Amino acid sequence: MNYINKVLLLLVVMLYFGLQMSAQDKVDYPEISYAGIPRTVTIGGINVSGVDGYEDYVLTGISGLTVGQEITIPGSAVTDAVKRYWKHGLFSKVAISVDSIIGSKAYLHIELSVRPRVSTINYIGLKKSEKDDMEARLGLLKGAQVTPNMIDRAKILAKKYFDDKGFKNADIEINQRDDVANKNQVILDVVIDKKEKMRVHEIQLVGNEQVADRRIKGTFFSKGAFAKTHEAGKFANLLKSKKYTPERWEKDKKNVIDKYNELGFRDAAIVKDSVWNYDGKHVDIFLKVNEGKKYYLRNITWVGNTVYSTDDLSRILGMKKGDVYNQKLLNKRLTEDDDAVGNAYWNHGYIFYNLQPTEVNIVGDSIDLEMRIREGQQARLSHVRINGNNRLYENVVRRELRTKPGDLFSKEALQRSARELASMGHFDPEKVNPDVKPNDQDGTVDVNWNLTQKSNDQVEFSLGWGQAGLIARVGLKLNNFSIANLFNKNKEHRGILPVGDGEVLSIGAQTNAKYYQSYNVNYSTNWFGGKRPIQFSVGAYFSKYSDVSSNYYNSAWQNSYLNSLYGYGRSYYNNYENYYDPDTYIKLFGVSFGWGKRLRWPDDYFTLSVQLAYTRYMLKNWKYFLMMNGNSNNLNLGISLSRTSTDNQLFPRRGSDFLASVTVTPPWSAWDHKDYAHLATNPRSPNYSAEQQEKFRWVEYHKWKFKAKTYTALSGGQKCFVLMTRVELGLLGSYNKDKKSPFETYYMGGDGMSGYSTGYAEETIGLRGYENGSLTPQGAEAYAYDRFSLELRYPFLLGNTTIYGLTFLEAGNAWTQTSKFNPFDMKRSAGVGVRIFLPMVGLMGIDWAYGFDKVYGRKGGGQFHFILGQEF
Repeated sequence: MNYINKVLLLLVVMLYFGLQMSAQDKVDYPEISYAGIPRTVTIGGINVSGVDGYEDYVLTGISGLTVGQEITIPGSAVTDAVKRYWKHGLFSKVAISVDSIIGSKAYLHIELSVRPRVSTINYIGLKKSEKDDMEARLGLLKGAQVTPNMIDRAKILAKKYFDDKGFKNADIEINQRDDVANKNQVILDVVIDKKEKMRVHEIQLVGNEQVADRRIKGTFFSKGAFAKTHEAGKFANLLKSKKYTPERWEKDKKNVIDKYNELGFRDAAIVKDSVWNYDGKHVDIFLKVNEGKKYYLRNITWVGNTVYSTDDLSRILGMKKGDVYNQKLLNKRLTEDDDAVGNAYWNHGYIFYNLQPTEVNIVGDSIDLEMRIREGQQARLSHVRINGNNRLYENVVRRELRTKPGDLFSKEALQRSARELASMGHFDPEKVNPDVKPNDQDGTVDVNWNLTQKSNDQVEFSLGWGQAGLIARVGLKLNNFSIANLFNKNKEHRGILPVGDGEVLSIGAQTNAKYYQSYNVNYSTNWFGGKRPIQFSVGAYFSKYSDVSSNYYNSAWQNSYLNSLYGYGRSYYNNYENYYDPDTYIKLFGVSFGWGKRLRWPDDYFTLSVQLAYTRYMLKNWKYFLMMNGNSNNLNLGISLSRTSTDNQLFPRRGSDFLASVTVTPPWSAWDHKDYAHLATNPRSPNYSAEQQEKFRWVEYHKWKFKAKTYTALSGGQKCFVLMTRVELGLLGSYNKDKKSPFETYYMGGDGMSGYSTGYAEETIGLRGYENGSLTPQGAEAYAYDRFSLELRYPFLLGNTTIYGLTFLEAGNAWTQTSKFNPFDMKRSAGVGVRIFLPMVGLMGIDWAYGFDKVYGRKGGGQFHFILGQEF
């Protein structure tokens, strides 16, 4: 026992001294002096605090430090670990300390704080559209962690956005505040004070000794080199943009050099330019140029041409010795113009053609040009693919193409094919562009037509309230109809509806039950028979207009109402539901057949059309017409010559529409041997009704019409201002002055929509700024009219849905006798409007116009006009 006790006592003593020694070697929270001697230790352990939701090994792994690793304190290993945490971007606080050192082992503590996340983003001081742009551009997202780099980047992007918009002095602040409802989340307030848009106060030009300021700055009547940079407060720049943005200024500096090159100064350069704030709303601009020498053409030689002779190419180029060395004109004549040198090659298969104009000699102010041509081989089309179409049969699309496999490549044919596809109405016209893929190895070209379909069938159902009560209209227009599929003759029949051949079938009905009914059906195709571009159409319609009983006109109120409208416009019925008279009406029934053929001369934009039409008018006790009872017949033949070269159905930018037509009836009075001069003209005469019925049993007339529209894009690109001009004339003549036609006259004024006037078989002509029909005097018919329009358009949205705004000047008039026709006697108006095309509805619009002149004693004044289903 003594032996065992001695051993235990010895162990206790050894353990006591061991613990004392360990306590002496352990140092808690030691001081680390960066001025002292570094100490080498081994990492005994790593503890992480301050971050929830992450495993410790994930957080320690970021540091790059591991247990058992030998490091120096202080030393680069700990510093690098801190840098790794900062570089990671998740943390707002990083601290690495030594909890204790026991012997040669150090126990580390890493204290971290996670950056907060974004809970809400508020944009203050912006419009909704600007907020949407900010959200898309700044990259600030809900749920993202907030970092200094993210905030700085957002400020830079916001500043650039408003600089580009002309708000050069915009102040941008992004403030953070704690979200009290969400732990470790913040709310970002993006506060923007746009201030005023920056405009140009003065442009100082230095060095332009040979080119006047006006050639660079421009005048009220002429465009200078600057396209978007103009001085504010000057009459010359009244209609020009004065806003300053860095992007505009950079483009206009290039425009200055282009202008100098156009004037022959090939060496012109900008020596110095600067922009500074004049005040809080304006900047001043300084531009110094070195003009150099003005050059002229001396000799132009052609090298490598075998297809065209030198004389032919020189004639096409149109530039000769002694001309100013105009580099802009040179480029246009080589590549851009429709009759350019390049197009002469590209339209005849030479897609691999290349021309490099090279300055080979400069003597004084004269330059010799050598036109180096590589003609290459003629290329033929190999594959022509149509992609994106599943509505029309492929042959219906292919027959519109001028690009067929085996044909020689032609740039002109590509452009014409694109126009034809865009004009079909079945594809988005803004996206009809050929994908041309030349193959150098075998000298062929593949063309891919990648089309985007759009729905162009239209369904209409509308209810309205008119003078005769509730009016309902229903209509269906199928623009992809197939009459062959109607009888199941097409083997490729698609689905239930007879569609696929691109034909047009429209059915419509309009009624208010008692007073008015109208029904119509029309069918047309541009490829009758399916093999040639021959137009064929057939249509029929029926309408009935009823009147009120005589009791309504005997009322004192109605007499007062008519007296108030005497001498102006047309009197309409009001509030006469209880006066319906079924024995007073006019009925119309009509059929028509049309045929047209695309011509090859003068060019294949021309179409010759012929239409045979018959209309029967049936009247009973109808007080508003020369003939009150009986039937009248109108058999006529119309011939028209038209030319359409517009590039887009919905929003034309280029091209024109032209129509000249004549419609004639047989000259019945030439062989019926009747004396119409002595027929009764007084409605109270007992023979009046019978004689008028005999007089108009067969209507006779000759009707002449001319219409022309032009479209001019005022700049490049899809979204551009377009100037539309219109000239329109119409005359209704007679073979016999005593048998003037009471039908097919003109009803002019207002929105141009067919309305109640169709009951009298009149042609409705619009003139904005005046009430419907107001230019046609009450109790008379118009036998001549003219109309002139100048319209500036700008698209807001292009594609399946098209929206554009417009402003216009308009003038026109109507005359009761063709002998009084005077194109200089016009009623003028001006206004603004908008057009909206929806695929299932068609064209809609609204105009506000102000008529400046008096019509039969009453001024037009301000008028709203609504457009539905047709372009005004």
